[in-house]
Amino acid sequence: MASATLFSKLARIWRHQWMDEADVRRVLPDAAMERLAARVAASERRHSGEIRICVEAGLPWSYLRRHASARERAVTLFGKLRVWDTAHNNGVLIYLLLAEHAIEIVADRGIDAHVDDAEWAAMAQRMGAAFREGRFEDGLMQALEEMSALLVAHFPLAENEPDTNELPDEPVVL
Repeated sequence: MASATLFSKLARIWRHQWMDEADVRRVLPDAAMERLAARVAASERRHSGEIRICVEAGLPWSYLRRHASARERAVTLFGKLRVWDTAHNNGVLIYLLLAEHAIEIVADRGIDAHVDDAEWAAMAQRMGAAFREGRFEDGLMQALEEMSALLVAHFPLAENEPDTNELPDEPVVL
């Protein structure tokens, strides 16, 4: 039993250390990243929320050493990328961890108060289904549309209200 546990820990470390930015660019090339940034920008012209996409090939050694989860990393990045720092507390982070095929959605309290955990989980499951078919861009585009609909429903821009772009629209690759 101990050797199986050791093997799984070593396999996890190897998987994370083996993957790099080239793996991210393979599943989401520059053109796809540009289309995703344009979709985020178009979405944010319709509501006061902020959406960030972050794709990471593998966890840093400091996370692996202490057996941290993808969720823990996503919550940390939610803060580091300042997604929490929006005027209406309605920022949303979509975090993909390629080494573990993990998808995490972290939403600030303003939008999270309107959306239940099951709805976020269903959105992540739909993205996961697309990703398993190799359709990373499609899965993210669908999630962006769903998030846009939620943000428009709960945080629409008033007529003639300018969009204050509080965060960059481009996906972050780590």
